[in-house]
Amino acid sequence: MADASVKISRLAEVSPEAELGEGVVIGPFCVVEDGARIGARTRLRSHVVVGGFAEIGEDNIVFPHTTIGLEPQDLKFVGEESRLVLGHRNIIREGVTLHRGTEGGGGITTIADDNLFMTGAHVAHDCHVGSKNIFANNATLAGHVEVGSGCTIGAFSAVHQFCRVGDHAFMGGFTVATLDVLPFMKTVGARETKSYGVNAIGLRRKGFPAEVVDGLTKAHRILYQSGLLKDEALQRVEDELGQIAEVAYLIRFIRESPRGAHRG
Repeated sequence: MADASVKISRLAEVSPEAELGEGVVIGPFCVVEDGARIGARTRLRSHVVVGGFAEIGEDNIVFPHTTIGLEPQDLKFVGEESRLVLGHRNIIREGVTLHRGTEGGGGITTIADDNLFMTGAHVAHDCHVGSKNIFANNATLAGHVEVGSGCTIGAFSAVHQFCRVGDHAFMGGFTVATLDVLPFMKTVGARETKSYGVNAIGLRRKGFPAEVVDGLTKAHRILYQSGLLKDEALQRVEDELGQIAEVAYLIRFIRESPRGAHRG
């Protein structure tokens, strides 16, 4: 079950079938079910429930009243075996819910490294989340959502099932995304959700060079202010700015979008 460096509160309930890495700390009133795997130095503060199909990496901090890897909120789910895999160094604040996958969605929910989930955030079944994202209070992903890396999902925002959120996207608070959210851009709106251009301040803070920010700004202007049809605008952006890796990713993201993306 665990080595001598593991600390388990006498008020916690931890299955002997769970696997606990070196230095794991399990606080009072936590429940860790059969088959759960928790990596080294991860800390469950208190009142945390870890399902038996959850795999948690190293150096995570999980705050009270969070659930990780419990059954999905999907009426098609009938108890089949599925998983949730959480990476390393994530901070998961109070009341967060991270659900495992379903057979129809590939059977797995994945969350990578260095993410911050603020109070009440929710990641539904079969989602795939990258690294270094910030989910503000009560940010919500429906099932089958893909989130890239470096994104900010604003407070009380919601992403519709099967949508994608591109790398370094910024979603303002209370945004309802029913289409894909463009990478590098600011997308805001409760019902008339729109892309409001490049998140220039955020990208500069992350160290993106000026030529990349300028290229993305020009690309957005061509795509949404030139009056060209979608395919014509994408081709012009590719011809004029496609040598910039971030612009090339933006073009690819739009072309591969099954639902379409929120426009300006």
